[in-house]
Amino acid sequence: MKKYYILLLFPFLLASCKSQFDALLSSNDADAKYKAAFEYFNNKKYQKASQLFESLSALTSGTARDDTVQFYWGLSNYRYKDFYTAETNFTKFLTNYPMSPFSDEARFLRIDCLFRSTLRYELDQTPTRTAIASINQYLSEVPEDDIHREACGKMLEDLEGRLDRKAYEAARLYYKMEDYKASRVAFRNILKDDSENIFREDILYYTAMSSYNYAFHSVASKRKERYLTFVDDYLNFIGENPESKYRKELDVMYKRALKALGRYTGTDKELEAKSREFERERRQIERAESKKNETSGKKAK
Repeated sequence: MKKYYILLLFPFLLASCKSQFDALLSSNDADAKYKAAFEYFNNKKYQKASQLFESLSALTSGTARDDTVQFYWGLSNYRYKDFYTAETNFTKFLTNYPMSPFSDEARFLRIDCLFRSTLRYELDQTPTRTAIASINQYLSEVPEDDIHREACGKMLEDLEGRLDRKAYEAARLYYKMEDYKASRVAFRNILKDDSENIFREDILYYTAMSSYNYAFHSVASKRKERYLTFVDDYLNFIGENPESKYRKELDVMYKRALKALGRYTGTDKELEAKSREFERERRQIERAESKKNETSGKKAK
């Protein structure tokens, strides 16, 4: 019998243990819920604040409080780092209340949510392109002295850098696979689509190296025309980057190409000495870049 009575009392015991927050969440008392939502927000309990603002939005719809509730619903999710939901909140808010006192801040926070929801360059860059388009639209609409312009500029630099790197690494993959014909086409296409790619110097270097290696591994009857293509790529590279870290390596490749074309006037001994010198410097560059990448990786973690 005792067990029977305990089972009967159990639901009542559970109801009596219902938390104050749960009671507020299910309440229809708009004033109490509004006050509590801001208390949770001010105490940095953003998840609970967002739940209360969400629940409150049904009670304040069509009232003078509605834009405040909707804005702080989004801001609570933003502070809680739920950027996907916050961006949805701010988009809805701006649709419903474009002239609200909160609208200027909501426009920027929506942009920031899009930026924070983007992915590493190795992954799908659709969110990156969406964010870039939205930031550019925002910048075209706000005045020149807008306080968020500098932050938006930094976002654009970051996002465009990711797109540049994704294109660069995709082309470099062909080079690593030793598909030199495809890698040269891929590198040239990058600059055709985006001449200001931040990896421009590296792209021009790999374009030249792709054409050299393609010529070197070609059948004898095709080498001449392909070495001439390399010569064009080499001259294009040094014309833009005369002091480049890649200059000595490409100079050696250039002399080898001239020798293959019967136009090299130096001796084989001089060419071999230059080759050994380049090999030493190339290893130094590779070690320095490897160390730099390791440091960057540690910082990213």
